[in-house]
Formats: sequence, C-alpha cells, structure tokens
Amino acid sequence: MSNSTFETFIVSGLLVLIAAVAFLSWSAWRRVDRERDMEQLALAGVSYELRHNLQRMLTELAGIANGTLRSDIEIIPVVHPQLDALLSRPNEADRKGLTLIRGNYNELSAHKSSLRAALSGAGDIGASANIAVDAVIGSIATLYLWEEHAGRAPDEARSTRSWDIRDWMKKTPFHAHLLPGLHLRDQVVEYLRASGMTLTPKPLTHTAHEFYAMQYDRKADPNAPFWKRKPKPTAKPEESDTAEPAAEAVPETTPPETMPPEQTPPELEQTPVPESTAMPETAPSDSSAPNESAEVETVEIAADAPNTVKSQTPGSVH
Repeated sequence: MSNSTFETFIVSGLLVLIAAVAFLSWSAWRRVDRERDMEQLALAGVSYELRHNLQRMLTELAGIANGTLRSDIEIIPVVHPQLDALLSRPNEADRKGLTLIRGNYNELSAHKSSLRAALSGAGDIGASANIAVDAVIGSIATLYLWEEHAGRAPDEARSTRSWDIRDWMKKTPFHAHLLPGLHLRDQVVEYLRASGMTLTPKPLTHTAHEFYAMQYDRKADPNAPFWKRKPKPTAKPEESDTAEPAAEAVPETTPPETMPPEQTPPELEQTPVPESTAMPETAPSDSSAPNESAEVETVEIAADAPNTVKSQTPGSVH
C-alpha cells in the first residue's frame, strides 16, 4: 500500500468516526430532548386531567344545588391515568406537588362516594355537598399552585396579586357564579391567603374613618398596640370671671334685713320697729367722707299700704 493510499484510508476512517460520534451525540441529545418534551406534556396532562375532574365535579354540585341532578348514577367516579403514569417512573417534577394532587384526588373520590350515598337516601345531601364544595376549592388552589408556581407550597410561593389569580380562573375557566350563593374566585383567593400565601393588596383592617382617627406618638412605647398615643392629662378648668360682673350688677341699695352689721346704725339696733312701720332705709354713704355717720330718715307707712321701698336718692321724684 502506497503512502497516498494509506493517508486516504486514515482520513476516510477519521471522517467516518467523526460522523458516527456526531450521529450518536445527536441521537442521545434527541432522546433526552424528547423525554423532556414528553415529561412536560405529561405534567401538562396532569393539569388538564385535574381541571377536567374539577369542572365535572362543579357541574355535578351545581346540578345538586339546582335540583337537576337527582340520581347517584350521574356522579362519575374520579380517574387520573396521567398522574398514575407520571408517578410510576422517576421524573424531574416536584414530587411534593404531585403527592398533594394525589391527596386531592383521594379526597374528591371520598366526597363523591358520600354524595352518591346521600342521593340514594342514605345520608344528608346538603351536608355532603357543602363538604364537597370545600374540597373542590382546595383542589382549585392546588391546581393554581401547580400551573403558576411549579407546585410549590402556599407559604413558599412568590408574592402574587389577587387579581392574577382571578384572571387565571377566568382563562381556565372557572366561573365565579357556577355554584349558587357562592363566589368561587373569592373563595379560592381567601383559601390561598389562609394557607399562608402572600397576596396583595392585603385586606383592609380599618375603615377610612378609623384609620385617620388613629393617633400615633413617636415617643410612645413601640410595643403598645398600634403605638397608641397616651391620653393627655386634662387641665383643671380655670375660674371664670363671669362672677364679677354679676356681683357688680347687684344694686347698692339693699333692704335692712340683708344689710351687713357694720353698715347698720346703732340707733336701729336698739330701737324696736313696729310691724305697721317699714324698716328704716339708709342713704348710700359717700366714699369721700368715710368718718361721718350716715343720716337715717324714718318713714311711717300705713299698715294696709303695700310694703314698697322708696329710694332716698337726692333729687329723685316719688
């Protein structure tokens, strides 16, 4: 074999080897890619399967509430072949989410059995239907977490707006008024919030009047409820000056019965006064001559005359 032929053989062999390695690599990548696609389709099938079972059960519950469903044979058992196939082999999906879905299936199957027994006359249909509605609401919340949060637990899911959950239920579709007397979307949102999922906006805890009426004090105890401001000490009411004008409004001329003892002349204290005569009146003393004694004028009044007090002010007309 010549050198040129040997070189041709070596180059051809290397090319075939490279092509074989490339084909094997492409085949392995294609197999892995197909398995990943099949796994995603299987996970999507689990979602579709759960959604279909929930819609069927909601229709049955609505028929029981409306009175259109009266026979136990109209309640179809729950089947989940997609979930069983996915759980039968290892996969990269969240096994906790799959286990939770399997638990929801078991709960739905038990409630359907109780509904069939109640429809056949062996139990209370109202109580069985109410418990089944609660199970359906929890299953819808599980389906939402599976599709939108990769099957995470409610307390591990990211913060989400409550309207995103409502929009997802509109696309699913889960009608809000599918069950009479129950707003389905609100119930799912409240179930997720009660389970520990962070939903915004948070529900209002105070009315607008209560919120703006609350008073806060930065110097108050931060451990106090709502950091409530401590009540301010009430100041004692100051004495008003309204009593002085009232005292000034009293006339200076007072009857002898109410005259203070220091202003009563000594003559009146010793001389008895008959009933038929009026008590003497004293003229107002002049402030300019405090040492002079006040002159007293006695006026006799008939017994049958009315007891009137006449002013002795100089210059007055009687």
